[in-house]
Amino acid sequence: MIRSELITRLAEENPHLTQRDVERVVAVILDGMCDALAEGGRVELRGFGAFSVRARPARSGRNPRTGQAVEVKAKAAPFFKSGKELRERLNASGDG
Repeated sequence: MIRSELITRLAEENPHLTQRDVERVVAVILDGMCDALAEGGRVELRGFGAFSVRARPARSGRNPRTGQAVEVKAKAAPFFKSGKELRERLNASGDG
């Protein structure tokens, strides 16, 4: 599901809200999550999972085209850990 599909579905399920209102709500939620992560915080959605930031150290890498060694700078990367309820729902299909 992409952002526009989420907005459309929420608007359909909440006819008392306009499409524009739903777009604003989704934007505020996602911006808040991004801001919290950018500040080094953690975002937890009970039953769904938790987003956090992990530090990746600097390392030596290779340019795949030339094979030449390159230095990759240290950086922060988003990390998601699924919640127990989400894992249970994904594995409840009976096939897994």
